Amino acid sequence: MVAISQQPQKMTIEEYLEWEPQQDLRYEYVNGEVFAMTGGTIPHNDITLNLYRALYPHVRSRGCRVNVSDVKVQVSSQNQYYYPDVIVSCDPQDLNARKFIQFPKLIVEVLSPGTSAKDRGEKFTYYLTIPTLQEYILIDSEKISVERYSRGEGRMWLYYPYTTVDIITLSSIEFECPIELLYEGVVWS
Repeated sequence: MVAISQQPQKMTIEEYLEWEPQQDLRYEYVNGEVFAMTGGTIPHNDITLNLYRALYPHVRSRGCRVNVSDVKVQVSSQNQYYYPDVIVSCDPQDLNARKFIQFPKLIVEVLSPGTSAKDRGEKFTYYLTIPTLQEYILIDSEKISVERYSRGEGRMWLYYPYTTVDIITLSSIEFECPIELLYEGVVWS
């Protein structure tokens, strides 16, 4: 028999930051509520790791850091903490961070049927309010498709869709790669 600890209904940010590291699961925090993170699929994991492997040497040589799904981002100091699939920060304050990233330049979410609505809706809305964020990338795990949202003038965000044979450009970190690299080794059902 497995003992299940009671998940608090509401908590402050301070309570969340103290409580969450003691849990077996990861939890996102939104406006006082915590939400357990579910496990991903193998294609989801393969895509995330393919992108990480390509980004790591590129961003490290520029004094930036790249992290994957076990690192949370603080969207605002009052309301939200999420676990993106990939996050890049070049801010000196984040380079020695131990608990969460505060000043991301790039956030990537790999879409799956269970997370797509949240990644395109709630997370999208909150991520775009982060002043340092320059690009938000959505990568489909069910078909070859990548969407890039790049910060424009004022509150404008520019949309760039990519599909088979395209070269993906991440201007915020001066990085390009063929879309096929992201899907290398991915087994489609």
